[in-house]
Amino acid sequence: MFVLPIMLHYQIEFDDYRQHLAHVTLRFVAEPTQVLSLPTWIPGSYLIREFAKHLESVRAYDEEGRLLEIEKFEKNKWRLFNTDYELITVEYDVYAYDLSVRGAYVDQTRLYINPACACLALEGQEHKAIEVEIFLPPELKHFQLATGLKSRSLVKGRFTLEADNYAQLIDSPFELAEQTRFSFDAEGVAHEFVVSGKHAMNTERMQQDITKICATQIQMFGSAPFKDYTFMTMATGNSYGGLEHPNSTSLITPRQDLPKANEPEQPSEDYQRFLGLCSHEYFHSWLVKFIRPENFVNYDLNKEGYTSLLWIFEGFTSYYDDLLLLRSGVIDQEAYLKLLKSQIERYLQNPGRLIQTVAESSFDAWVKFYRQDENSNNAGTSYYNKGCLVALCLDLGLRLRGSSLDALMRKLYENAQNGIQVNQRTIYELCKELTGDSWIEQINHLINTTDELPLDQLLPEFGISYQVKDDKSLPFGLKLSDQAQGVLVQQARRDSVGAQAGLSAHDVIIAIDGLKASEKLLASYAKQQGTFSVLAFRRDELMQFEVNTAEIGLASVELKVADQAKAEQWLKA
Repeated sequence: MFVLPIMLHYQIEFDDYRQHLAHVTLRFVAEPTQVLSLPTWIPGSYLIREFAKHLESVRAYDEEGRLLEIEKFEKNKWRLFNTDYELITVEYDVYAYDLSVRGAYVDQTRLYINPACACLALEGQEHKAIEVEIFLPPELKHFQLATGLKSRSLVKGRFTLEADNYAQLIDSPFELAEQTRFSFDAEGVAHEFVVSGKHAMNTERMQQDITKICATQIQMFGSAPFKDYTFMTMATGNSYGGLEHPNSTSLITPRQDLPKANEPEQPSEDYQRFLGLCSHEYFHSWLVKFIRPENFVNYDLNKEGYTSLLWIFEGFTSYYDDLLLLRSGVIDQEAYLKLLKSQIERYLQNPGRLIQTVAESSFDAWVKFYRQDENSNNAGTSYYNKGCLVALCLDLGLRLRGSSLDALMRKLYENAQNGIQVNQRTIYELCKELTGDSWIEQINHLINTTDELPLDQLLPEFGISYQVKDDKSLPFGLKLSDQAQGVLVQQARRDSVGAQAGLSAHDVIIAIDGLKASEKLLASYAKQQGTFSVLAFRRDELMQFEVNTAEIGLASVELKVADQAKAEQWLKA
């Protein structure tokens, strides 16, 4: 009896790294009419990215090396014909020049692959175990490997990775580069921290702080949903971002955000930003990788997967990323309240919060959040930002009733361990279970309306005085930036005198009242009384506007500790 091999084999070579190409060879026993496909998006980043556009020269061969017909019949799908259980080889090149955490990047300094954008799936065989062999050209054989996958290397410059199935493969990026790395243990779990790119990181300080953060998060949940964990960081000039995976994360950060040799005891704002990024992506190992929306249990990577629950998965994570910096002792109370103040101001300075609910923002992530434009701030809200403040309101509300958001998170974790994931009713039900009260009205108010969040009521209950001020302003209600050609209008608030006069985003203001425009001059005129003539280019056309002077206040908040004992009931958990 003929038995199909249980393992699929990928081979990835980087001989053409100077052209930013990775060469992929896939060997398998084909189903009778075998379809191959590539994901259109990557889990954790809700945008159709069309990875298939980077595949070149897809060819198929039989066991004798004869060229086979392979037909592309959809944007991301190929079909083999009459291949009944034959051993097939498929080869192709992947153009890899996307430095982000969501793609693939290949040059003489770094070989980085998200398999979601490089490794074709075999439909009907996604459950099979996978082996990936990596071959480095001679001049790059000194590169080290970082990945969350099981790996081994018997010969220098050659690595073998193992995945249980295709889903694990595409959620496990790997990097080969010259790396700074250290290992540490957090609550009995082995961790690896890897940095590539030019940097001068204070390794000792980084290890000290990241160990505290990881240990605090594991303690909060009671255990970790992984056996080991890898942080992969690329240091650059100004790029920033992160993407979570089940037992690893891929980060990209400005190199000045890494801790310096003389890093003060209280981390600089730059370093705080990086620690917050690490904390955020690590927390995702529980929330979204293990605790999931019901419809994310099995992703369909050929099309969008909608959920109105990202206010939980990204919002709650955004709440805890900074709070756990405080609880771990990495930052102090003053620093945390400053971070919270920034979150609140971002929310209050967003007029779109009065247009779109946070549940709508979650659902629309695919078409709005990842496609920001000049109107985004007018028309939408962020499920990260408002979701963070919804989490704060829930936490404080639960604490007033004898529970906490921590307790709710542990319930979610326990449920997920028992195979129960998150749906529209989950948070309502758990809040009731924890307090005995119905939360339907309160939660609906937070997520399904555009009413203001009750921060002014809740924070004073925990010893934090809350005062809103309008001590900043936008001249004419326009966000402006000095450029060589004039003053660029970056955004125009709909309710502003500038917008009402006809000025729009992307206009370049060259003069006001007959004088050459600058940010400083426009700000000065905005404080005066009267109507002034403004000259601006829209595209290549000169236009004139009559603008009434006025400023739009930008809300700022003042958070002060009025009662330390009450504050600690929340902040110290």
